[in-house]
Amino acid sequence: MTAWRLWRTRLILVFAVLGPGFITANVDNDAGGILTYSSAGAQFGYTLLWTMIPITIALIVVQEMCARMGVVTGKGLSDLIREEFGLRITFVIMILLVAVNFTNVVTEFSGIAGSMQLFHVTKYISVPICALIVWALVVKGDYKSVEKIFLIASVFYIAYIIAGVLSRPDWHLAMVQTVKLPPRSVWSNKAYVYMTVGVIGTTITPWMQFYLQSSIVEKGVSVRQYKASRLDVIVGSIFTDIVAWFIVVACAATLYAHGVHTIDDPSDAAQAMKPLAGDYAFILFAAGLFNASLFAASILPLSTAYTVCEGLGFESGLDKGFREAKFFYWLYSLLLFAGAAVVLIPNFPLVQFSILSQVLNGILLPLVLVFMLKLINKHELMGKYTNSRWWNVIAWATAIIVTALSLILVWNTFHG
Repeated sequence: MTAWRLWRTRLILVFAVLGPGFITANVDNDAGGILTYSSAGAQFGYTLLWTMIPITIALIVVQEMCARMGVVTGKGLSDLIREEFGLRITFVIMILLVAVNFTNVVTEFSGIAGSMQLFHVTKYISVPICALIVWALVVKGDYKSVEKIFLIASVFYIAYIIAGVLSRPDWHLAMVQTVKLPPRSVWSNKAYVYMTVGVIGTTITPWMQFYLQSSIVEKGVSVRQYKASRLDVIVGSIFTDIVAWFIVVACAATLYAHGVHTIDDPSDAAQAMKPLAGDYAFILFAAGLFNASLFAASILPLSTAYTVCEGLGFESGLDKGFREAKFFYWLYSLLLFAGAAVVLIPNFPLVQFSILSQVLNGILLPLVLVFMLKLINKHELMGKYTNSRWWNVIAWATAIIVTALSLILVWNTFHG
């Protein structure tokens, strides 16, 4: 009976804390991410699957650091950067992050438009309606109600796992390519390097770190709940990369195998899959894209508003009313509706914009990681909760590898 009570207490604690880590990781599989993973599978087959294991490990380490900082300090990441490094540096980071995040918001509405067009609904109807739904959800709801809806949306990513199974991939080849490193010759291929940076950029993004820490602070997670919060992060990171793995596999088994190597937007992957894997795979892929895009369109502007308000010292939070946090809600509204408006522009180059947003994430990430590592290793700030030696090794390795890949990408772009 004592053992059962202990387990019951632990389960209650886990479910009480569950949310920020699982939601943040899953939003990462947004429209831009689905386009990147679909393109990776269509263009290179199974040969980019090797990135999934190291990326998952890096994602767990990076997200855990943010969760730990939020739990121990009770402050958001941009708030800590301002306090420790000054307002000028914080302002520059905020400007960069707003620019990168805005490209991501546009990508999400592009995903909404594309997925609904597959069901014969024009973007001039779907995009404005979804923008209003998302706006009302965030502005009119409180933190607990919004979090519950986000958790439900996270579960719907299972659609991609089912679509991957229905695509009948070569399971043996997929497993081998997941654990096997590619030959050195691939690094002279500009397209392969670009896609590798894109995959990393969409799996570990700068906005995630700011949003996770802010939501943990607003949820009120204490040091006593730290272990449960860490489990939330680990489960979320593993689940999101399993979904990403199945997206790559589904497109490798259908599109790549039948010579369809170019995808203009994520809805193209669903459309091309229909004659190759059947109606069910098509519906699941398209419905998954809509869910992912709507989900991310809710959170990305929210993350940006949190980050900017914390960094510049304005009131923020879903539990505050419009009058209490005017700047927070106005910035959220501006990013949301401006992102939707861009998608409605005729002949706007959404594909190039989507891929560019993922690569920009990969380029900005090292800068954010450096600030995180400096903060979490500061004993005066974190006390006994500073990084262990191995945690530092993996985190610094992530920052160095992403920086190196970004430099290779720039070099190949200018030198062919």
